[in-house]
Amino acid sequence: MNLKTRLRPVDLAREHGLSTQAVRNYEEAGFLPPAERSPHGYRRYTPRHAAALRAFLALIPAHGHATAGAIMRAANGGAVEEALRLIDDSHAQLAEDRRTLEAVERALDDPMPPREPAEPGVTFIGPLARRIGVRPATLRAWERAGLVTPRRDPRTGYRIYTSAEVRDVLLAHQLRRGGYGVERIALVLERVRAAGGPYPLQATLGEWRDRLTARGLAMLAGAAALDTYLGTP
Repeated sequence: MNLKTRLRPVDLAREHGLSTQAVRNYEEAGFLPPAERSPHGYRRYTPRHAAALRAFLALIPAHGHATAGAIMRAANGGAVEEALRLIDDSHAQLAEDRRTLEAVERALDDPMPPREPAEPGVTFIGPLARRIGVRPATLRAWERAGLVTPRRDPRTGYRIYTSAEVRDVLLAHQLRRGGYGVERIALVLERVRAAGGPYPLQATLGEWRDRLTARGLAMLAGAAALDTYLGTP
């Protein structure tokens, strides 16, 4: 190894304001490629390790810590296709979040429908859960928390979700994905029902749209950093 290319843990750490232990932990977790050791056991990092650390840290705001780590482990293990699949999954989730947000905004633009179980377009807990990608138990938990209050079919006892409840479920799901707690979601839904329109949610949805935009831009930055790393000898 060229002496000029040798880097110490502290050299990598200083660039990002990390501790040297964090750098060592990242290597042990597989987020960085394995480093050579000196005869005395000291790690010898290279510009490739520095590029890997930049890529990992750039991927975190785009994909989250766990997925960013999985992407780097795959890339460091030579499984580039697996790394790309993980990135594709994140892009698909971002696209789904955008579609859900747009669906919520469209739903809020419509006047509130009457809560009648015979209303056309009613659905049941299974299909609704599959539609948004959660378990029926999650919808039952939201019901217990007061987020949604579906009626029961008098003959079968099944939960009936009218378009109003579906709207509430979409809102709850989107806000949960945005990091909001159940208590805040309950307050938002209560205000939306009381106001009969979208105005109480405009700021919240605008904030979540900004988060989606920031995540999309972070994905671009993360992809650029990963591409640089993969091309670093």
